[in-house]
Amino acid sequence: MTDLAPDPSDATLDEIRAALAPRIAANAAFDGWAAAARDLAADSLGVDRDVAALALPDAMAMIDAWFAAIDVAMLAVLPPERLAAMKIRARIAALVEARIDEIAPNRESLRRALAILALPQHVAHGARLAWRTADTIWRAAGDTATDYNHYTKRTILLAVYAATMTMLLDDESEGQAETRAFLARRIDGIMRFEKAKAGFLRRAAHRPSLSRFVGRLRYPVV
Repeated sequence: MTDLAPDPSDATLDEIRAALAPRIAANAAFDGWAAAARDLAADSLGVDRDVAALALPDAMAMIDAWFAAIDVAMLAVLPPERLAAMKIRARIAALVEARIDEIAPNRESLRRALAILALPQHVAHGARLAWRTADTIWRAAGDTATDYNHYTKRTILLAVYAATMTMLLDDESEGQAETRAFLARRIDGIMRFEKAKAGFLRRAAHRPSLSRFVGRLRYPVV
């Protein structure tokens, strides 16, 4: 968790959000993503409740800040130099497992957060948060794709991550072993798909192309 300076009145709103979010999540299992959870978190840090309300005015802001805090925690556990020593599959698995470790103590809070995000008025915001998670994981894993691969990788990972979080909600196994095994199987599927896709693209590059043919007619090689 992020700690504030000895005098919380010197903290910026961004610092207050980062410090409050994990503490709100710890309270949300009992008090929901509501003012009561935020007030308890503010009191624990010595932050004025009105300032906390300004920083995190509603449930969506609190959930957004919590998910951002999970990103920060994940990246702190797995800095670039540690990830660099891993193969891409291991990087993705380690990053998602770091999120599992961070979220597992607050599974009921996640359940409540997902219920709020599923409301019609919040679906679009929820989709943006989900995409942000997938993008953060792939970027941390070293992905630099800017073509359609950028989107396909994130879309596939997003489906895997969502399914993994659903599994986590009801996983009573020790150390969330069942969720981790589920994740490993799904990541194997991603890697097989990426390998097959790469092979297809290599083969397609050598096939006759109507667009290349027409282009050569317009711009013949000199």
